[in-house]
Amino acid sequence: MASCLLQLLLILWPLFISASIVTHLPGFHGPLPFHLETGYVDVDEVQFFYYFIESEGNPAQDPLLLWLTGGPGCSAFSALIIQNGPLKFKIVKYYNGSLPTLLYHPFSWIKVSNMIFLDSPVGTGFSFSNISETYVDGDVTSSLRVHKFIRNWLIDHPKFLSNPLYVGGDSYAGKVVPFITHLISQGIESGPPPLLNLKGYLIGNPFTGEVIDVNARVPYAHHMGIISDDIYKSTTLVCEGEDYANPTKARCAKKLQVVEKYFDEINEFHILEPKCPRASPKPKNLSRERRFLKDEHKKFIVTPDVPALECGSYAYYLTGIWANHDVVREALHIQKGTVPEWIRCNQNLQYAYDLPSNVKYQHKLTSQGYRALVYSGDHDLAVPHIGTQTWIRSLNYSITDDWRSWFFGGQVAGYTRAYANNLTFATIKGAGHTGPEYKPRESLAMVKRWLSNQPL
Repeated sequence: MASCLLQLLLILWPLFISASIVTHLPGFHGPLPFHLETGYVDVDEVQFFYYFIESEGNPAQDPLLLWLTGGPGCSAFSALIIQNGPLKFKIVKYYNGSLPTLLYHPFSWIKVSNMIFLDSPVGTGFSFSNISETYVDGDVTSSLRVHKFIRNWLIDHPKFLSNPLYVGGDSYAGKVVPFITHLISQGIESGPPPLLNLKGYLIGNPFTGEVIDVNARVPYAHHMGIISDDIYKSTTLVCEGEDYANPTKARCAKKLQVVEKYFDEINEFHILEPKCPRASPKPKNLSRERRFLKDEHKKFIVTPDVPALECGSYAYYLTGIWANHDVVREALHIQKGTVPEWIRCNQNLQYAYDLPSNVKYQHKLTSQGYRALVYSGDHDLAVPHIGTQTWIRSLNYSITDDWRSWFFGGQVAGYTRAYANNLTFATIKGAGHTGPEYKPRESLAMVKRWLSNQPL
């Protein structure tokens, strides 16, 4: 019966999916050296735009990794071009107004996995809807839609149904990834075909919703010499038991204002990188969950200043120029009239932060045997690794491989600890908020070993 239902779905579902093979991209010299597909999947009247890239290893057997970008509201292209995708911008001294040049990135995760880069939630990147009510979204609603997306996509791409499936993301996406993975696992237990071959999830410098995500910034800043012993001691004493993002005591709020002054002077997403002007105006009225991410996401409301070449935001600046060009949209097969302006990180979403914490879902998933990799760039002040380690310890899992170095190219690439229930934690030495952006070689080595069930 289930087999007959799946066959029926395979016949009907292409009506809800439009996909195109892309062999050339503006700004890239010659044909693409990898298999790229772009398209839309209809979910609840939302047209989710995606980029699918086949593995350069063995596409028929390598894992399928569904990748979500943070924000919420940051486009999947941001990850594809800046983090773990197979393309990079050529950074030149003078940008003359022509299309930015694209280069092949040899340390992409497509070396070891098939990857779907998804523009989610609705209103992100090129994802859109013709019904205004569907733009009212949130943690729970968007996760439910992503679950439907991957089911629909796999029904339309049945040759990947048997591939090991992982869900991954970083920053704010780290909050919804475990919940999406939980929804998929529930669908496997009690839902209709197809049967997804879910194996686990991976999250980098993840936001969880726990207070420690933000509160860990103060002890991390102290450990890294950003604030003094006196400032640290007085702040922790006065603010004991407080949520640093929303302090209730006036004295605590005043102490945190002093701390914030030091944070504002540096690049919170990599404390050793230069503090650069934003590629767009500073966003206003951020909610609790987004307050600590205030400097990362750039929105092109007005023409931004051109960042200096040594600034990471220069590549962010180029994404808006490239993605908003007519020839680019034609090459990507973007439906005309759907997204007037592509924005790297859309901060005007009608978005509800209605998932208080994802830790209970992580506990449930790993207890059920699903694999989890949690990694942290160790120079990130936005979501410090010491906070991540704190909530991991709250799971009360026994340690199966205690704290040790892991290596790449004969050098220490970070530190790792393995826990019972298939949970692995790792730092990436010298990386910031998005590990692959800063340490691409080491990040690829890490994920390659983990996906292959090898110790880091």
